[in-house]
Amino acid sequence: MNSSILEKIDRVLAERKSAGAEQSYVAALYQNGTAAIVSKIREEAEETCEAAYEEDDPHLVHEVADLLFHCHVLLAHRDIPVGEVLKELERRFGVSGHKEKSKRAPIKPEANKKP
Repeated sequence: MNSSILEKIDRVLAERKSAGAEQSYVAALYQNGTAAIVSKIREEAEETCEAAYEEDDPHLVHEVADLLFHCHVLLAHRDIPVGEVLKELERRFGVSGHKEKSKRAPIKPEANKKP
């Protein structure tokens, strides 16, 4: 994976924080807050799942790119550089998924009920 494109996106997303909502789609998402960004991530996740059942690989790639981009917007909204996610992936690399998951705190059911 080319992390330099992710760093470029980080910089552009940071710049969009000072843009007007009428000038920038991302600025509009920022202005509308976390709920708007999360709503867009949910929409893109659903579209990704739908594309997964199709035979159209380019469509799936397109939808995954949309999903990753909107997750990146959420990170930027929270002032978290995408490098933090890359570090977490690096930390997990080579660790059994079962072992890694067993070390996590259980997710509380009410955590999934936010708008």
